[in-house]
Amino acid sequence: MSDGPAANTDTSTAAQPTRVVAQGTFDLLHPGHVHYLREAKAFGDELHVIVARRQNITHKAPPVLSDRQRLETVSALKPVDAARLGHPEDIFVPIEELAPDVIVLGYDQHHDADAIRAALETRGIDCRVERAGPREPRDGEELLSTGAIIERILERRG
Repeated sequence: MSDGPAANTDTSTAAQPTRVVAQGTFDLLHPGHVHYLREAKAFGDELHVIVARRQNITHKAPPVLSDRQRLETVSALKPVDAARLGHPEDIFVPIEELAPDVIVLGYDQHHDADAIRAALETRGIDCRVERAGPREPRDGEELLSTGAIIERILERRG
């Protein structure tokens, strides 16, 4: 005699979680980073963060913290389900491996969303590209960029 309907073990029709990717340098973590990652997480179910390798950061001063320290710090944040270092040569390799549904760019990141969409299309990667909104400082003392934090440190402790 059966206790009820048999369990459905076919997972092929089960809804897959929406995978989101965020990326950045994440040097000297600040509230702007936390805001970005919370917004990125809101686009889906799983947030995967790609932490840029020092050698690939050419648009600004190199990070103060090591790759591993930045990765460990980002990994510990509540919105982050998984974090990894970026590829040493090709920024799209982790995207191909993760197969995200959405890539969320930070509101002030230098990336051109249309150029990223074109590169994704060329590589046959089907995912949306979105941009997170800004976070306004909550008071006159709050700093929302690593550069501003470094400047404040030099001013006060120089």
